[in-house]
Amino acid sequence: MRSLQIGLLGKANVGKSTFFSAATETPVASGNFPFTTIEPNVGVAYVKADCACKHFKIEHQNDLCAKGTRFIPVKLIDIAGLVPGAHEGKGLGNQFLDDARQAEVLIHVVDIAGTTDIQGQPVPPGTHNPLEDVEFVQDEFDLWFADILKREWDKITREIHQKRAKLTDGIAKRFTGLGIKDFQVQDVLQKLGFISRDPKEWTEDDIVEFARELRKNTKPMIIAANKADLCPDLEIIKKINDSVIPCSAETELLLRKASTAGIVNYSSGDEGFTVTDGKEIAPPQQKALDLVKSVFEKIPSTGVQKILNTAVFDSLNFIVVYPVEDETKLTNKDGVVLPDTKLLPQDSTAKDLAELIHADIAKGFLHAIDCKTKQRISGEQKLKNGDVIKIVSTLSRG
Repeated sequence: MRSLQIGLLGKANVGKSTFFSAATETPVASGNFPFTTIEPNVGVAYVKADCACKHFKIEHQNDLCAKGTRFIPVKLIDIAGLVPGAHEGKGLGNQFLDDARQAEVLIHVVDIAGTTDIQGQPVPPGTHNPLEDVEFVQDEFDLWFADILKREWDKITREIHQKRAKLTDGIAKRFTGLGIKDFQVQDVLQKLGFISRDPKEWTEDDIVEFARELRKNTKPMIIAANKADLCPDLEIIKKINDSVIPCSAETELLLRKASTAGIVNYSSGDEGFTVTDGKEIAPPQQKALDLVKSVFEKIPSTGVQKILNTAVFDSLNFIVVYPVEDETKLTNKDGVVLPDTKLLPQDSTAKDLAELIHADIAKGFLHAIDCKTKQRISGEQKLKNGDVIKIVSTLSRG
């Protein structure tokens, strides 16, 4: 298993790069013109969960644990700006789609205030319908999936009729590069009632319908309704069918910078902030903080942390597991308590955890120990969120 990757996408000038900077605290090029982001920026963001130290009622020194809240790293990819027709090669076209290829989940940043047109050019607030942006980005991904199938459909049909492959295998083979598995293809075929249909009988509409459903199942999308503080009427969010969360990436970035500078007390996801005791605030800083307060009057938080957590824990249903080497002291070989976290798909097993840690450990897997119950568990035992696990193996990391 490889590390979890989240794709950050959307048309030009909706605040993707600002969202990326706010989530990763990594400065990137940003500007009010198309294709500011030419190459994908890759950084580390963090999702938040209860640390296992709460269960054991212990205190420990770890930079990624703050008062019982664990910060868990994920890879965030800010992908080049997108325009209508990307699946046909327009704009940055195929480069955009290829950059998003390995993402397990997608965050689609939308200018919910309608301050940019469909091409990403600035327009007066409220003059562009953001629902068009939601639709066109989803359509580009769906048509990309459909084009992959259309190019290969004759070959798939021949393979099926010559009994060299089953329909599920034939389709899954074409999506291997996107990390799509056989069972995911089969689930969609069954859902649509296509599982026993002769591929010769499929129409172009059938292929598009299948591609759309496959994309939804394998590349779920969260809508980050950015610039929510500037939106004339947030009721428009109710018209979006997908998971949608209002946010203000610019506010999050400002607060993170202010927190780093020691001006305010703030942690991502907080529903507000406080000024650091005894800190003198210059008039320009006070003006900026007053603007931030007005944002919190409109939306409960900046939304950035909630979006990241929703992508990982709700859309993907991932769980957090803590691997240790000493089941009694809950440490690694260096004596660090609860040193690491791993994100795994729901229903992952102890053997899956071993594989994620290192292939050699998985190869020599004997059993695992549940450190909460002190019981030995098999490699096929499904893990639960918050489990603390020791892997016992005949082999160490290579």
